[in-house]
Amino acid sequence: MGYFRVFALFAFLAAVAVPQSLPDKWKTIRDSKGVCQITVPEDWEASPDRAGWAVLQDATNAIAVVTSQPGQAFKPLPESLLNLLGIPKEKVFESSSKRVFYQDKTAVKASDTNAFSVMVPGKTGSCSSRVVFVREISEETARKIVLSVSPVLD
Repeated sequence: MGYFRVFALFAFLAAVAVPQSLPDKWKTIRDSKGVCQITVPEDWEASPDRAGWAVLQDATNAIAVVTSQPGQAFKPLPESLLNLLGIPKEKVFESSSKRVFYQDKTAVKASDTNAFSVMVPGKTGSCSSRVVFVREISEETARKIVLSVSPVLD
């Protein structure tokens, strides 16, 4: 439940990123409105029930989500909001006019998950992505997925 509150809050604040090239053998997943996208490795499965979701085997291993926030102006996250959310400064990798990228969940135990979130500017609002993953999933792969968020390329 906390995930959805945090994600909704960031969706409200909006997002920005420069589109990155599609890695070899990766596929594009679009949000439910068809305006934002992410790329995931070919062995990830898009959700048949919800647009904008992909999982690796099942949601307990890894899940990637892309959403759009039409009309939401993007701006970097203020330090006060990061403090309120309990996100340490060292977990904020970028908070610029082009992208906000941070780790909002860090595994403590082997059974815990990690999570990265990114927000970038969209064509008529902003695009956001969150990837939640277990330790067995490489951090590099999770970063590539979450950083691939962009407006749909025409």
